[in-house]
Amino acid sequence: MITDRDIKQIVRGLLQEDPWRIIVPAMVYRELNKRCKCAGCVPNVVDIILTVTEEYHLQMSDKPPAEPHPVHARLSAMRRKRRGVRNEGRSTGHRAA
Repeated sequence: MITDRDIKQIVRGLLQEDPWRIIVPAMVYRELNKRCKCAGCVPNVVDIILTVTEEYHLQMSDKPPAEPHPVHARLSAMRRKRRGVRNEGRSTGHRAA
């Protein structure tokens, strides 16, 4: 089982190696020595990657930006778009075996 804490640690580690690296879910799964079987969790992993990356870059900046950076605006737009989607694309009545 993969927890969000595990994913956050991996993303932070990858960002420490290269702060401007584009991190994709496949990199996270590779670092965890896991495989993505049905891809139902990928949207959640993408959300965590976006959140951690944004937080990392805000912490790394010397001063708070006077106006939002274009990347920040795009990340915010992507996050708003994702909020309306059901968790892992499953209905609320779905039960795993």
